[in-house]
Amino acid sequence: MAVRVLLLTQWFDPEPTFKGLVFARELVRQGFEVEVITGFPNYPGGKIYPGFKMRLIQRELIDGVSVTRLPLYPSHGQSGVGRIINYVSFAATSLFYGLFFSKRADVIYAYHPPLTVGIVATIIRFFRRVPVVYDIQDLWPDTLRATGMFANEKALNLVSKVCDYVYRNVDQLVVLSPGFKRLLVERGVPENKIEIIYNWCAEDLLASSDNKLPSNFPGASRFRVLFAGNMGKAQALDSVLEAANLLQERNIELVFIFLGGGVEVECLKQKAEAHGLRNVVFLPPVPMSDVGSYLANADALLVHLKKDPLFTVTIPSKTQAYMAVGKPLLMAVDGDAADLVRLSGCGLVAESESPESLAAAVQSLHLAGDQSRNEMAEKGRVYYRDNLSLSEGVRRFADIFKRLSKRK
Repeated sequence: MAVRVLLLTQWFDPEPTFKGLVFARELVRQGFEVEVITGFPNYPGGKIYPGFKMRLIQRELIDGVSVTRLPLYPSHGQSGVGRIINYVSFAATSLFYGLFFSKRADVIYAYHPPLTVGIVATIIRFFRRVPVVYDIQDLWPDTLRATGMFANEKALNLVSKVCDYVYRNVDQLVVLSPGFKRLLVERGVPENKIEIIYNWCAEDLLASSDNKLPSNFPGASRFRVLFAGNMGKAQALDSVLEAANLLQERNIELVFIFLGGGVEVECLKQKAEAHGLRNVVFLPPVPMSDVGSYLANADALLVHLKKDPLFTVTIPSKTQAYMAVGKPLLMAVDGDAADLVRLSGCGLVAESESPESLAAAVQSLHLAGDQSRNEMAEKGRVYYRDNLSLSEGVRRFADIFKRLSKRK
C-alpha cells in the first residue's frame, strides 16, 4: 500500500518555490500518494494570480497530485503587519482543514518559511498522531534580522523560542547545508534529528533550452563570465565591477555579463559607465525557460554574495543550476558554498567582497585552458547528478517518509 504524504506548504505552483509541483510529482512517480495543502497563489506580488478566485476551498488534480487550496489574506509588500496577517490567515485555514477534513496521512511534510506552517504541523501531529518532517529553507530569526523584516529584539526572541518549540515537536528536520545543521546543533537540536538534503535546480526548464547563442550575448572572442539572477544589496556586485576594472587594467580579454533585474541594476550600470568599464555588459531578465541558453554559452558562471555570517551557511540556489549545465564555477561566497565547489572540483573559489581575490580567480580560470575548464565542468555535472539532483533528493526524502510512516 502506498505511503500517503501530506505536503503542507504556503507556497506552491504557479508560485515560485523550491519544493512545489516538481517535488510532489516526483514523489508520485516514486510510488507515494500525495496531497498538498496550500493557499491561493499570490506570492511575490501580493495579489491573487489570474485564473484563480478566492473561495472557501478549491481542489485540483495535477499530474496525479491532489492539491487543496485554502483561503488566506494576500499580502507581500513592505508592511510587516500585512505579512503577519498573510501567514496567520493561512495557518488558521490550514489548521482547521488539516484537523477536521484532510484524509489521514502517514507522514506530514512541512515547508519553512513561514514559521506558522511549522506550528500548524506540530498541532496536527499532536491531535492526529502523524509524524512530521520539517524542511528548513530559511533560518529564523536570523534571516528576519538580516533582511530587516523585523528589528524588534523582543519579537525576534519570541520567534526564536517558537522555532525551538517547533524543532522539539517534529520528528525529523531537513536542512539545505552543513552550516544550517551546525547552527541548529549549537542551539540544542539533537544531531541525529537533522538530515542534510541539498536543494536541486529547475532541471526541466534547463533541459528545455535549445542552447543556441542568444542574439544579445557576447561572442566567443572574449572569455565570458556570467552572473545570472537578482542584483540586490545581498549580491554586493560593486566588488565584481571593481574586479572588472582590475582585469581591464591588465588587458585581459574577457567580459562580465550581468543577466537579470533587481534594485541595484541602475546603480551598477551608472558605476560601470563612470569607470569606463568596456568589459561589462548588462542584459535584461529573461524567462526561466530561456536562462539555460545563456548559461550554456558562458565560459564561466559567477556566484557572489556579500560577507555575512548568514551567507556562510547558505548554498545560493544558482549554484545547483550552474553545476547541472556543466560550466566551471567562480564561487565568491564564503563558507558552505565555497566548500561545495572545492569538494566537487567544479571551479575556483574567491573571497567574498574581495575584488583582488575575484580578479585573480577569474584570471586563473581564463589561463587554465579549455581542457582544464572542461574537466571542472564535467566534475560539476557528475557531482550534481549524484548528490544534488531532483531524483537523488527525492529518494532521500522518500527514505525518511518510509521510515517515519512505520513508526506512527
